[in-house]
Amino acid sequence: MGKFLLGILTGAILIVVIGVLGFFAIASLKSKPPSVAEGSTLVLRLNGEVTEQPPLELPIPFLQAKTGLTVQNVWSVLRHAATDPRIKAVVFEPEGVQLGWAKMQEIRSDIEAFRKSGKPIYAYLKAPSTREYYMATACTKIYMAPADTLGLKGLRLELTYYKNTFDKLGVQMDVEHAGKYKDYGDMYTRTSMSAETHEVLNGIADIIYADLVGAVAKGRKMDVAKARAIVDEGPFQPAQAKQNGLVDELQYEEAMFGDVRKLLGQKEIKKVSERDYVNVPDASMSAPDRIAFVVGEGAITRGSADSDGENGIESEHFIRMLAKVGEDASLKAVIVRIDSPGGEVTASDELWAAMNKLSKKKPVVISMSDAAASGGYYMAMSGDTIVSYPGTLTGSIGVVMAKPTIKGLYDKLGVTKDFVTRGKFAMLESEYQPLTPEGRAKLREGIDSNYADFVKKVADSRKKPVSVIEPLAQGRVWLGDQAKANGLVDELGGIDRAIELARKKAGIPATAKVSLALYPGKRSLLDLLFRSSGEQEARMQAEALLSGAGLDSVRTAWRDTRLKTWMRGGMMRMLPFSLEFR
Repeated sequence: MGKFLLGILTGAILIVVIGVLGFFAIASLKSKPPSVAEGSTLVLRLNGEVTEQPPLELPIPFLQAKTGLTVQNVWSVLRHAATDPRIKAVVFEPEGVQLGWAKMQEIRSDIEAFRKSGKPIYAYLKAPSTREYYMATACTKIYMAPADTLGLKGLRLELTYYKNTFDKLGVQMDVEHAGKYKDYGDMYTRTSMSAETHEVLNGIADIIYADLVGAVAKGRKMDVAKARAIVDEGPFQPAQAKQNGLVDELQYEEAMFGDVRKLLGQKEIKKVSERDYVNVPDASMSAPDRIAFVVGEGAITRGSADSDGENGIESEHFIRMLAKVGEDASLKAVIVRIDSPGGEVTASDELWAAMNKLSKKKPVVISMSDAAASGGYYMAMSGDTIVSYPGTLTGSIGVVMAKPTIKGLYDKLGVTKDFVTRGKFAMLESEYQPLTPEGRAKLREGIDSNYADFVKKVADSRKKPVSVIEPLAQGRVWLGDQAKANGLVDELGGIDRAIELARKKAGIPATAKVSLALYPGKRSLLDLLFRSSGEQEARMQAEALLSGAGLDSVRTAWRDTRLKTWMRGGMMRMLPFSLEFR
């Protein structure tokens, strides 16, 4: 009886919640677009993760304010504000942003493009790290609170290794890879960097650090040697930041807005938030010449037939989306925006085939974001023009496979297994015994075959001999600057350059305005309520158990898509590492 009443109560609560959410959803549909007063100042706040794909759109006002902007949103807002006569100035307020170097390069270039309008853009920094400061160097003036600290302190690339943890748990990882730099599995088999990893990361650090110093020098109008010497002394207390010319004013936010008001000659400042302005109609975005802007973000997996693409680039969902774009006669060209470290071999191959099919139907330009590496690079091998940022992680042409053996963990738990088998390699994927020499040789056959196929597809797409591509492959990660020099990408640039190239390929006149059709579009609350959630719930339960047991490092490893794929015996075209800049 108790369970029956509990079920009724739960159902009633669910109905009420859905009803309330439905009310807000209907109200939001009926609401008018935000209005913008003459002489407005756009306040562009960036907090948390800045993604490529639109986040879930919640119709409840106080939750909407917590929804982050996408990279395309930032580009669109600044582009619109530059030509909108009602917008007289912009205040840029980044705080605690989470994004890679390429996305930072996009946003910084968007700010530089906005400044060409002649309108001022002031940065107000709150607890700024290198990320926030790098973007702010493109602004007209930089403000910081009188008691804040500027966390500009150079660059650190840090990798985590789980071998000792796995040894304690009784877990053994057998790793095989094609390409001497394809070192993803090292995190499970080593306790520190290999010579190859050290070589690659040193190259990445040199280029990114030079870009950081160059941005400081350019933005703060000082020579590069001076900027490098100053950055080397960070972090900075407020007075030190101003004394070294890194910020213009040490004031509270209200005083900064007072300066904007005086600059504009206004009695009262008129603010419009980025959250409202992103919904203000932009006449240029309704132009008849339409270009699809298709976003592929996250790890590549096969996914399921009823997937909505929320969990990375799920091949079945993404292929359906590409097919829809290809059949839409109103779309003159397509920009495929890739932000992916790669993923499963079969899924990335399916995406490669779909991208080539789309290329035969529409003019296509590939725009790479923070990462388009391994499987993310593989899917871009359609022969179409590739545009990369100088800081994009790309290449990593290689294949890796690992076989976890957890018999040691079973022994600790008192679990045993027994088998009846037929066939020489029936135990090849068993988690109960490590690889035999014969089993390892069998796995090498598949890895080497997949690697040769990868190199051949790159060679064909880039119109170069395999002998030229092979030395550039080997699983090595390149930055966009290096990839351009090596012929792995065609141009350096961001969204603006991708649009220029797509326009040219489609034969759209340079003077004609174009509009972007976004794929996937905004996700509504109904998408969340009615999608399949069994796998997500199972993952959350597993993570909760691991966290409760105090096994945080194991929980971090468990969340990795690659490890779960290897538990099923899959091969990966995957970036060896991910980088977080602080």
